[in-house]
Parts: sequence; C-alpha cells; structure tokens
Amino acid sequence: MRRSREPLLWAVFSAGGMVAALLFPALIFVLWVAAPLGWVSPPTHGQLAALLDHPIVRLGAFVLLSAVFFHWAHRFRYTLYDGLQLYHLNQLIAVVTYGVATLLALVAAFLLLIP
Repeated sequence: MRRSREPLLWAVFSAGGMVAALLFPALIFVLWVAAPLGWVSPPTHGQLAALLDHPIVRLGAFVLLSAVFFHWAHRFRYTLYDGLQLYHLNQLIAVVTYGVATLLALVAAFLLLIP
C-alpha cells in the first residue's frame, strides 16, 4: 500500500500560513511601527548579526521562510486555477509556482545557512 504525501503537504501549507499570519505582522509592527515611534528601542545591526550567528536561529529562519514560500505558492496556484479559471494550465501553473517557491527556498538557504 502506497502512503499519501498529502498530510505532509498540508502541514507545510498550514505552517507557512501560521507564520505569515501571526509572526510576520508582529515582526513588522515591532520593527517598522513601534521602533520608529520610539515605543521600543530598535535592535542594532550588531545585535541582529549576533542573533543570526547562531546556527539554530539560521536553521529556524530557513524553515520558516521556506514554509511561507510554499504557502504562497499553494495559494497563488489555486488563485490562478480557481479564481481565474485557468484549468487548462494547471500543470504549468503548478510547476511555475512551486518552482519559484523552491528557488526562493534555495536562495534563503544560500543566504542563511552558508556563513
């Protein structure tokens, strides 16, 4: 009996959605709203560089970014497929969207995991 890949794909999709919906808006608020208004002290370049020096932080950032990229790919694919009703281009749309997500994940790996 062959096992389905669907639970793994749904896990990646939901993880990316959770990161995109909960963590990124909080990060954007802290760095681009609260810090310029003086509500919190902004992190210095040295502090952020020291944070990214730790390999577990780099790995975590890579996993979170990759999940967001694949979440985008899935959403965009079905927006084109269902929203614009491009049923005849389903295979091409899947290859392009997931290909872009894979390329972005590889770029993130290059930038984050290689010191």
